[in-house]
Amino acid sequence: MENIDRPWLKAYDPEVISSIDYEKVPLHRLLDRAAEKWPKRKAVVFQNWSASYGKLRRLTEIFAANLKNMGLRKGDRVALMMPNTPQALVAYWGCLRAGAVVVWTNPLYMETEILHHFNDCEARFLIAVDLLWPRLEKLRPELPIEKYFFTSIADGLAFPLNLLYNLKARREGNRPSVPFDNKTIFPFKQLLKGSETYTCDRIDPDEVALLQYTGGTTGVAKGCMLTHFNMGANVQQCKAMLAELEKEPQTFLGVLPYFHIYGLTTCVNWPVSIGATLIPFPRYVPQDVLKGIHKHRPTVFPGAPSVYISLLQQKNVAKFDMKSINYCVSGSAPMPIEYIEKFNEMTEATILEGFGLTEASPVTHLNPIHGTRKSGSIGLPFPDTDAKIVDMDVGGESLPAGKMGELVIRGPQVMKGYYNRSDATADVLRNGWLYTGDIAYMDEEGYFFIVDRKKDLIISGGYNIYPREIDEVLFAHPKVKEAVTVGIPHGGRGEIVKVYLVLEPGEKLSRADVIGYCREKLANYKVPRQVEFRDELPKTMVGKVLRRALRDEEVAKAAEKKKQKAGRTKNDA
Repeated sequence: MENIDRPWLKAYDPEVISSIDYEKVPLHRLLDRAAEKWPKRKAVVFQNWSASYGKLRRLTEIFAANLKNMGLRKGDRVALMMPNTPQALVAYWGCLRAGAVVVWTNPLYMETEILHHFNDCEARFLIAVDLLWPRLEKLRPELPIEKYFFTSIADGLAFPLNLLYNLKARREGNRPSVPFDNKTIFPFKQLLKGSETYTCDRIDPDEVALLQYTGGTTGVAKGCMLTHFNMGANVQQCKAMLAELEKEPQTFLGVLPYFHIYGLTTCVNWPVSIGATLIPFPRYVPQDVLKGIHKHRPTVFPGAPSVYISLLQQKNVAKFDMKSINYCVSGSAPMPIEYIEKFNEMTEATILEGFGLTEASPVTHLNPIHGTRKSGSIGLPFPDTDAKIVDMDVGGESLPAGKMGELVIRGPQVMKGYYNRSDATADVLRNGWLYTGDIAYMDEEGYFFIVDRKKDLIISGGYNIYPREIDEVLFAHPKVKEAVTVGIPHGGRGEIVKVYLVLEPGEKLSRADVIGYCREKLANYKVPRQVEFRDELPKTMVGKVLRRALRDEEVAKAAEKKKQKAGRTKNDA
């Protein structure tokens, strides 16, 4: 194995160990250990319903037994299509306990995405929220699903809120009537009946626990095969890097969706491993989150810059006490320094910016709690995580500090590969290294900085332009709320720079204002040639702007113009 310098070890907090003696156990043992150590401690609080760790484990044991009795076989894929609710937690841990492979699926997915995911992974069972029945019903003939289990948000509430929720849903007519037949379509509650329990005792930690679909670094969505050990190792790395959080009981705010690997690791797996209380939110509504913080007094808030910023922008934010929050683990994008300062002033919390990707379970880097936290940096590699910068075209040996190239990673949290995609796996896993597709550099002290996505790089007139650099310049403008830069096709220059802006409420800017501002801050070849103002930008569920979606829009527009031009030419002839 290649030896590399690890300057980041010197920047670790004193209590952080550089290497871990990993325990290799099935992932559901995290829940078992918590239930054994803190049986009466609250594991989940969801509005007026709560469960201790002892109760949560018992529910998952019953769930696993019923799944097995329904015909589940070890290694079967079970798709979960649910928001953050107690049922989602019971289903997740119960499926793992039964020996199934979990396939978390975004409830917002449309027909083509559902068809691709479920057929690609050959899921036998689906556990979903009842609101999705109309979308799923018409797809049934094309899906491999043999048995469906549906739950309602009300199933995760206690009396009287469950009754009130059902009455309101019926009155408003927005609760679908699922035709339960107890042959192929069942109520979720049926998986919690009886007292029989089950735990599969033949699970090898190197077996796949989760198929997490992602666009990855290339092409169509692929299932990342994350093993019990991959995800367990990432939990142990989180615990090592943030050992301070185990000194006293913690409460984690669950705003990040569990169906996203970032939310699953930081809002479920890791907190359960330290016996924390989970506060799930089915969807992100700023006012609901502020009320939840005020009521439940969370101490840890994993999130994304867009989430923290949107809370700060609520007009009545000062009414809510957020001083209970001690730590925020921030990922998906850099957080502007001015918002870090504002959020810190409001909460007194320590904001720890980090980095990860689905293929790495996902966390690979984090800024230290007590040591130097560098603005704009993703921080230091986790224990036992090697990282280096290599040439963007040929890969290979490490580039020197300060030199930009592609970030590559190796460590125990790196996936087994893409499910049934050997070619795609070979593209990103080379000689033990995961090629991330991110352009980055490392400084002399071992801190890493993401410059941009390799595929987002704009090449205009022979110049390499990094969109994030332009984003940051625009973000600093007092009238700009959000900004994103893309390269769009251009006949003469290959690509030209276009920016999309969302302005602060009540503010106005013209195209000339934006270009003039950029000319003062950027080299001429980086100055945007096109400017578009929008009310909002397309984003993922964790608040990451979908730069690729905007570029795809421009490519489609260019193709349509070309087609129309060809049609006019033909008619003229």
